[in-house]
Amino acid sequence: MKSILWFQEISKDDGASVGGKGANLGEMYNAHFPIPNGFVVSSYAYKNFLEVNKLQPEINKVLVNTDVDNNEQLQKAAQQVQSIILKAPIPAELKQEIKYAYENLNVSLDLMNVSKKTISFVNLPKEYPFVAVRSSATAEDLPNFSFAGQQATYINIKNFENVIQAVHQCWASLYTARAIYYREKNNFEHEKVLIAVVVQKMVDSDKAGVMFSMNPGTNDKSEVIIEASFGFGDSVVSGAVSPDRYVIDKESLKIKDVKIGNKLFMFYREQASGRTNKKMLAPDKAVSRVLTDWEVAKLASLAKKVESHYDAPQDMEFAIENSSIFLVQTRAITTNEKVSSKNAEEEEEAKELSNEEPILKGISASPGIGSGHVKIVEDADDLDKVKHGDVLVARMTNPDYVAAMERASAIVTDEGGQTCHAAIVSREMGIPAVVGTGTATKVLKENDLITVDGKAGKVYRGAKEIKKEEINIEERPAEEINVSHTHELEPTVTKIKVIADFPDLAHKAAATGAEGVGLLRCEFMMLSGKEHPGYLIENGRKEELVKRLEEGLTKVCTAFKGKTVWYRSLDARTDEFRDMVGGENEPKEDNPMMGWRSIRRDLDQPELFKAQLEALKRVRDKGFKELGLMLPMVTHLEQVRHAKEVVKEMGLEDMEFGIMVETPAVVQMMDEFCDEGIDFISIGTNDLTQFTLAIDRNNARIQKWYNEMHPAVLKEIRHIIKTCKKHHVKTSICGQAGSNAEMAKFLVDTGIDEITVNVDAVSTINKIVADEERRLVLEAARK
Repeated sequence: MKSILWFQEISKDDGASVGGKGANLGEMYNAHFPIPNGFVVSSYAYKNFLEVNKLQPEINKVLVNTDVDNNEQLQKAAQQVQSIILKAPIPAELKQEIKYAYENLNVSLDLMNVSKKTISFVNLPKEYPFVAVRSSATAEDLPNFSFAGQQATYINIKNFENVIQAVHQCWASLYTARAIYYREKNNFEHEKVLIAVVVQKMVDSDKAGVMFSMNPGTNDKSEVIIEASFGFGDSVVSGAVSPDRYVIDKESLKIKDVKIGNKLFMFYREQASGRTNKKMLAPDKAVSRVLTDWEVAKLASLAKKVESHYDAPQDMEFAIENSSIFLVQTRAITTNEKVSSKNAEEEEEAKELSNEEPILKGISASPGIGSGHVKIVEDADDLDKVKHGDVLVARMTNPDYVAAMERASAIVTDEGGQTCHAAIVSREMGIPAVVGTGTATKVLKENDLITVDGKAGKVYRGAKEIKKEEINIEERPAEEINVSHTHELEPTVTKIKVIADFPDLAHKAAATGAEGVGLLRCEFMMLSGKEHPGYLIENGRKEELVKRLEEGLTKVCTAFKGKTVWYRSLDARTDEFRDMVGGENEPKEDNPMMGWRSIRRDLDQPELFKAQLEALKRVRDKGFKELGLMLPMVTHLEQVRHAKEVVKEMGLEDMEFGIMVETPAVVQMMDEFCDEGIDFISIGTNDLTQFTLAIDRNNARIQKWYNEMHPAVLKEIRHIIKTCKKHHVKTSICGQAGSNAEMAKFLVDTGIDEITVNVDAVSTINKIVADEERRLVLEAARK
C-alpha cells in the first residue's frame, strides 16, 4: 500500500485509500476537467500512524462512554481524542515522502517516475507553491450520505513544515464533535472510518463558490444553481456571507433568475505574508454582481458535464482566477430523495401559508414546514437550550450545530446560501430551513412562536393551523369524523403516544400513527384568552372558560378517536399568570418552579379544578370515554385522596385517573401511591431530573449538568416501573427524555408500558422500540 498517491494515479473507485474527496478529484483530473494538480496522503498512511503509536484503543476508551446527545460530553470527548492524535509523532519516513511530493508538486509525474536522481538535474523552481490541505474521510461523500464540513481544510499553506502540521491537524479533525455525532447517528463504526489528506495546488481566486447540477431546494433537475462571492470560496461554503444566487436552465444554459447578495467581506491571500485575510468590502462592491454571463454559462456547462460523467446530480465547488475556471471538489447530492418525499399534506400547508404575510423572507435551504418557539443561538454555548420542537435561529448555520439542528423543528439564519454546508446538512436531516434572511436574529425574539416554510423561504408569526376540511364539531357526531393519511407504525408491545399542546394541530399529531396522547397540556387552551382563569370564575364567566376548554378537548379527542387521551390538569407557575388580566395579585415567589403550581393550586382553588373537570365530563359525555385525568407535581398522599373526592363529586369516578411522578418524594413512596387506587403513572422526566439533581432547568448557566440519563434518574425510573408492575399500575413517560433514543432503549429494557414522545419523534422512537423489542426476544430465545 502506498502512502502517497498522485491525482494521476487515482480514480473514483479508490475511495478506500484516498477518501471520497480524493477519489473524486482524481477521477475528474483524469477525465480532463479543470482540476489543479495535487496528491493524497493515503488512509493507509493514517492507519499506519495509528498502529505505530497504538492510538485506537485510547480513542475507543474515550468514545465508548460518550453520550453524543449530551453536548458537553460530546465536546469534551472530541477534544480528548484530538489531543491524543496531535501528541503522537508522525513517522519520519512518511514525513520524508510528504516532503518529496510537496517539493515536486510542479513536476510531471511521468518525469518523477524516471528516478529521484534524475530530478536532481532538473532546474526546479525555488519558490514552492501555496497549497490547500483538505481532509478526505473514507466514508465521506458516499452516494447516500453527506459528511459536509465535518473535517478540517487549511488553505494557503506553504513550506514543508506547515504542510506536515496541516496533515496532522486534518487527521485529528476526523474526531471533531460534529464528525463523531454524525457517524454515531448514521451507524458508522469509528475505527472503520479512516482519513486521507488531499494536498492540492491553491487557486488564488478572485471569485469562488458552490454549484449544484440540480435545484436542491425543489428537486428540479432541469435547473443548475450557482452561488458565488468574491475571493476564496470558504465564505460561501461556511455560510459566512449571503452570496449571489444564479438559477440556470440546464438545457439552454440561460439564466432564469439572479439574486444579488450583500457580501459584506471576502477572504483573500495577503501577498507579503501569504496569509489568508478577511477584507470588508465597500458598500457598492458588496452588492455588485460577482459572475459575468459568460462565467455563469461556462460553470453551468461544467456542471452538466460532471453530472453526465457520474450519471448522478453533483454538488461542486469552483474557483476563478484571472478568468480561468477551476473545479476543486465534487460530491453526490445526498438529499434529493428526501426532498421529493415531502408529502401532499405539506404542499397543501404551503399553499395556505402563501396567503399570509411573512415576517421574514430568505433563501430556501431545505423544504418543509415547521413550527416552534425561537431559540437564538449565538455560539456553541447556546446549543443545549435548543430542545425538541424549537426553531433554531442563528446569524449563520454552522456544521458544529448538527446535534442541536437535529432537535429543531426548523432553522432560520441571517446569513448563508442554499448551498452552504449547513444547508446541506439540514436537507440531509429533512429539517425545514430558511437562510440568508439578513435580520432573523434581530426581528425574532427568544421564545417567539413562529412557522417556517422552508420551500418558500418565508417565516410567519405564530403556529399556523392548516385545515384540510372545516369540521363543525357541534353539527357532526364524533363517529362520522375520521382521521385520514395516518402513518402506519411497526407493531410493538410498548405503546408510542404523543405530547400535545395545540388542539388545532391535533390532526397532524394523530397522522403520525401514535396510539394516543400521553400528555395533553391544557395551558394553551386555558390561558390563550390572556385573562387569568381565576379572574373569569370570580367575574361570573366560568362557562366561558369551561366552553373554551371543552372545544379544545373535543378537537383532540376527535383526532384520536378510540385512543387514550390523558389530560394533565393546569400546571402554570405564578410568574406565568402575573402578566394576565386579573393576575396582578399573584404572589411573587423566589422560585416559582417549586412554588404554588399544579395540584397545589388546583386544591387551593377548587372552583378552578372543578371547571376543568366539568369540561372533561362534557367531552366524555360526547362518547370520548378514553379521556383520562393526570395530576401534576404530586408530593403527598392526601393530594391524591382530596383530588379523587372532587372527581367523584363531579360524577367522574369511572374516568381513568393517574398521577405524574416528578419528585423524589413520589419515587420513595411509590408503593403507598399505588395503594391509593391510581390507574396509571406518567414519569415527568423534565421535573424529576430537575428536582433529583437540584438543577433549575430554566437556568442556562447550569444546563451542562442537566442530564435525564444521569444514573440517579435512571435508578429512580427503574424503581418506579418495577414497583408499579407489582401493583398492576400502568407506566408511561412524558418528559422530553421519551424522545431520546438511548432513553427509549432503556425504557423498553426496563419494561415500561408506554412512551410518550414529541410529534416529530414518533416514527423514530417506534423503530427504535421495535428493534429493541426484537433484540430482547432474540436474546431470550437464545438463552
